[in-house]
Amino acid sequence: MVDKNAQRAHLETFDDFDNGLSDLIDLWSSSPKTATQAAKESALAHFKEDLEAAALKWIDNKAKSKKYAAIGQELAEFEEVLKEGSDVAPEADNTDSAASAKARKKD
Repeated sequence: MVDKNAQRAHLETFDDFDNGLSDLIDLWSSSPKTATQAAKESALAHFKEDLEAAALKWIDNKAKSKKYAAIGQELAEFEEVLKEGSDVAPEADNTDSAASAKARKKD
């Protein structure tokens, strides 16, 4: 996640991810004055990156792997809510958005 000084803090423990997901949801719920769209998308991308690394780290540990999979499921549900709330998915999750935007402009 991002601390108050805009420095990225890597998430490492399950508690970091559990708290980080809550922070991420709060960030996305905040006003544009509090956090820009770019900051929100960056935080989402960093969270996903750290979660993927943690999942790979603990892939051979069934108990920990299940915990991180549960966080991944909660994140997927959150992203689904974000997609339902807008016409375009968050940039961090939609690598083809520029092409989609161009296609819409042609119509």
